[in-house]
Amino acid sequence: MMDDAPATAAPPGLLDWAGRVVGRVGYQPADHHRMLLGKLAQVGEGTIDRLMVLMPPGSAKSTYTSLVFPAWWLARHPASAVIAASHTAELADHFGRQLRNLVAEEHEVLGYRLAGDNRAAHRFRTSAGGEYFATGINGPVTGRRADLVVIDDPIKNHAGADSELARSHLWNWYRAELTTRLKPGGRIVLVMTRWHEDDLAGRLDASGDRWHTLRLPALAEADDPLARAPGAALWPQWEDETALARKREAVGSRVWQAMYQQAPTPAEGTLFPVARIGFSDVVPAESRMVRAWDLAATEAAAGNDPDWTVGLKLAAHDGRHVVVDVIRFRGGPHAVADCILDTARRDGRGVAIGLPQDPGQAGKQQVAWLSRQLAGYQVLASPETGAKLTRALPVAAMVEAGRLSLLRAGWNAAFLDELRDFPHGRKDDQVDALSRAHAMAAQSGRPARRVNVAFLAR
Repeated sequence: MMDDAPATAAPPGLLDWAGRVVGRVGYQPADHHRMLLGKLAQVGEGTIDRLMVLMPPGSAKSTYTSLVFPAWWLARHPASAVIAASHTAELADHFGRQLRNLVAEEHEVLGYRLAGDNRAAHRFRTSAGGEYFATGINGPVTGRRADLVVIDDPIKNHAGADSELARSHLWNWYRAELTTRLKPGGRIVLVMTRWHEDDLAGRLDASGDRWHTLRLPALAEADDPLARAPGAALWPQWEDETALARKREAVGSRVWQAMYQQAPTPAEGTLFPVARIGFSDVVPAESRMVRAWDLAATEAAAGNDPDWTVGLKLAAHDGRHVVVDVIRFRGGPHAVADCILDTARRDGRGVAIGLPQDPGQAGKQQVAWLSRQLAGYQVLASPETGAKLTRALPVAAMVEAGRLSLLRAGWNAAFLDELRDFPHGRKDDQVDALSRAHAMAAQSGRPARRVNVAFLAR
């Protein structure tokens, strides 16, 4: 069993300690931070042994759970061992480095120091006999034991969340490797943003194991734990209702419900609300023009139903997109190459061309040959990464916000039919081309900016 005796120098209370830490950068704990700290203090006291913290991005949950709390825990339990896990070793090292530096600077308040023999970012010992070890998901934990396990951000991105294989891999690692490292009486804190109804939090909730859950959505719902009025922002000093409404429009309802409201829903039905797609008779002046291709190279024949080659032309202007033209045909490799070259000549050199690069040497050679033929044009080639559904999410958010329209033409009906059926339809070539075109337009229209990532916003 764990020794709950305090260190020689009595550690500060968790709330006072948290105020000291964030006060170093000019902040004080907000209401939701105080509630979180109260739950973490119960973990430290042993009245909660399984705590699940579900909050949106930018709520500072990692600051308090992965920085403030472990430093205090090692003061409260001086000879204990902590394992901290995150989606990658890089993120785990980031948290470990911040914690190590904090302990070095605040050792007099905490009552312990870093031991001189081991001070790496991902692994250090304390003068009181405590140990801290940080690892990425699927990292090496064999041979280690823990009184406290902190799992922070176990999911890296939508591709991992939408992959059943990746979700099962994380679940198996948690059950077979991480939890087996826990000492009798050990405690676990999971802090994350929800991504999927079957993510780690979802599986734990359905497992029958008794977890204490603190779920705080970005916008308050009925019976809010903080007694907020419905629709009130979680941390208005950081991001108020107006800013959150703008973000909700940008990310779309599926991402919003999962990541910001902590209530993911199954991806049933179609992704694109096509009723919100408008029609245009003109292309806005001064638009940024791109033509994205989704390539196939099989001719139609009796008994087969090959994919289509699609070239989608998109105009981007002032936060809105207009699909200007869709070329869609079936043909062999020579017909595909000829069509790309002829279309480029008609579009002109002001239209950027996006080409997918299939894996393997043949795909590289195809793109290299096309790029040589298109000398003088702006050609952007890249492999397709992630699931089709994941790649389509950003443009689906634009559709939902009413910021995508079509230039009236004969291709409109087939295009809308495919969007209406996605992701359950037989074909998705036009969706793939639209996703690529949207990504090209977003990348080219992104202004240069200075990035300053504050640890408080994690």
